[in-house]
Amino acid sequence: MTDKQKQYVISKENEMVYDCDCEVSADEFTHVGVKPNGGEAIHRRSVGYFQGAMEYLYHDKLAMTFIVILLVMILCSILMPMLSSYSFKEQHLDHVNAGMLYTAPDGHLHLFGTDSLGRDLFVRIWEGGRISLSIAFMAVIINGLMGILYGGISGYFGGWLDNIMMRIVEVISGIPYLLIIVLLMTIMKRGITTIIIAYATVGWCDMARLVRGQILLLREQEYVIYAQTMGASATRILIKHLIPNLLSLIIVNLTLAIPGAIFTEAYLSFIGLGVPIPMASWGTLVNDGIVNFQRYAYQLLLPAFFISLTMLSFHLLGDKLRDAFDPRLRR
Repeated sequence: MTDKQKQYVISKENEMVYDCDCEVSADEFTHVGVKPNGGEAIHRRSVGYFQGAMEYLYHDKLAMTFIVILLVMILCSILMPMLSSYSFKEQHLDHVNAGMLYTAPDGHLHLFGTDSLGRDLFVRIWEGGRISLSIAFMAVIINGLMGILYGGISGYFGGWLDNIMMRIVEVISGIPYLLIIVLLMTIMKRGITTIIIAYATVGWCDMARLVRGQILLLREQEYVIYAQTMGASATRILIKHLIPNLLSLIIVNLTLAIPGAIFTEAYLSFIGLGVPIPMASWGTLVNDGIVNFQRYAYQLLLPAFFISLTMLSFHLLGDKLRDAFDPRLRR
């Protein structure tokens, strides 16, 4: 080495190394030490799994639009029948089949008009939404709980128990679920409880298959083996370790199952096996409106529009939830 030292400088722009013939003295260097403002601190905010998913939804305009639509539908279904001056079964035979924006002689406005018995369609649509959404939510929650319990037990224990439980699911799934529901509805007394029981009898099979498949993958993970080694019971492992890791998948599938429950209730009410008269649901309103469709199309189009809007919003929100809970799609 000569008295002239060679220094290699790495360019930050093109990462190319070049020679610099210059004299470097030790006096030119200064020991900086630790930065006083905490240079080693983590400057990026720590975000949890569910918090990151919620932030993704919050910044997605389309997802927020669907959430707002569903919230408005739910709130109106709860509040409108209580705040309206009309009852959903109150008849006004002096102004039957009145058109939309009709003002009655008593000064009250029928925003959506009246039906063939003079009942206010605005109140009946929101009352129907209350019944249809209540049936859908209750049926989906029951189906979810049954499917999680059944699929969790089948997937965790496996073996002969898994084979027997899955054969039962295949037998139930092999029969069209609408046929089973119609048969149960003809045997049992018509009502909201009957519809929920009939739908919950067969609607849990898909959730059971989904949970069982995921449990088969997760039960071989290290944290499950450690819990078994520490003597944790099967119930604790399922509740504390396995099922919490499936919450995102369960939430997405429950959201996507609600439109199916709404359609099932509307279908049963449309063919006369739904809620009894004088109760109103979206299916019964469609059934009433189809009779006068050629002359008073709004009586059919209005409930059909709310059914379609609700089902579409739940479907698209479920797709957005799937994207939000998948870290690979959030990048």
